[in-house]
Amino acid sequence: MRKPQIDYAAVFRALPGMVALLTPDLVYADANDDFLRLAGRTREQLLGRYIFDVFPENPNDSAAAGMRETRESMLRVVDTGERDTMALLRYDIEDPQRPGHWQEHYWSPVNAPVLGPDGHVVLIVHRVEEVTELIRARGGPGGDRQARVLEAELYTRSRELQEVNERLRKAHAHEREVALALQSAMLPAPGPTGPHGAAVRYRPAIGSLNVCGDWYDLVDLPDESLAVAVGDVVGHGLKAACAMGQLRSALSAACRVADGPAQALEALGLYARSVDGAESTTVVTTFIDWNSHTITYSCAGHPPPALLRPDGTVTFLDQATDPPLAARPEHVPRPQARTPFTEGATLVLYTDGLIERRTEDIDTGLAHLADSLIRHRRSDPEALADALLADLLPRAGNTDDTALIVIRL
Repeated sequence: MRKPQIDYAAVFRALPGMVALLTPDLVYADANDDFLRLAGRTREQLLGRYIFDVFPENPNDSAAAGMRETRESMLRVVDTGERDTMALLRYDIEDPQRPGHWQEHYWSPVNAPVLGPDGHVVLIVHRVEEVTELIRARGGPGGDRQARVLEAELYTRSRELQEVNERLRKAHAHEREVALALQSAMLPAPGPTGPHGAAVRYRPAIGSLNVCGDWYDLVDLPDESLAVAVGDVVGHGLKAACAMGQLRSALSAACRVADGPAQALEALGLYARSVDGAESTTVVTTFIDWNSHTITYSCAGHPPPALLRPDGTVTFLDQATDPPLAARPEHVPRPQARTPFTEGATLVLYTDGLIERRTEDIDTGLAHLADSLIRHRRSDPEALADALLADLLPRAGNTDDTALIVIRL
């Protein structure tokens, strides 16, 4: 069967219902035929113009909030890359044939993102369903009085709920800013690692509620070895970020005095019992001995580090895995294992945001990581870190934080 040639511009114009396309600056890029007809505007009156220049707020309605609510919904779409369904909205339109005369209208709008190749929003799909006649039928002179009262009550409550949601959104956005500032202060760039190049990355989750407690650390040890660790506190927000800061500092100190990574994690596990929100934190710690060319590691419920060897093979360091911090009711010594490495190998530590997806088994994520490492094995640590994030993180942004360390051995 011959594949049909589809004129998508014609399809868009013929779509049933009112649909318009706007730029992230809220300027009309296109509108379908139903939108033009029902809005009473020509294509020339819309395209290239700011939405609220075309449809200003009714100046005769002191309680009008349609412009503010529509603008905030569209900007949320641009900021989050997610669809935003608005509550029932009253937004009056000036009669184009009679300037100064405003017609009462009720709308049910949905705003959705169109993402570009880089994952950023390039267009907003603005679909609206006019429900003016439905509201008038229920509330007109011949309508039932109880139905009119109920309709007005529902509309008022929807407006109140939207205002409450907006206040909550702003409060959570402020919390996210504080948590990100705390994380940024506690996750600085790595210090000098001699001839061994290192790169670190931290990518916060999308959305105002998804700041998490991921961290990384590189610690110079007294015997001139290097300790490298990543961890992930369960939970979101400022509480998780605060717990992360305490655990990161404690592990950094423990690594400097412990005989190995297992002993450092044992001390951290005991400390975690006294830190609010630290239960079930996952951590992996590696001690890199440059003289013996060995990596000693211990893992507390965390995804295994990946060792990329110069010949292009990838080994996951999964021979010393134990439950997360404070998961056991009593103290039990933790295991550790040792593996050799050759000069030119690459060690990668990461948090689960890099590989775990709700719709996939973790083995699938680990296979994707190994494949990306092999394909980019000749890259330096900085380029490799960027390539891993580009290959493995969703283009629209991840719902979990991601911390990543890449170090050339």
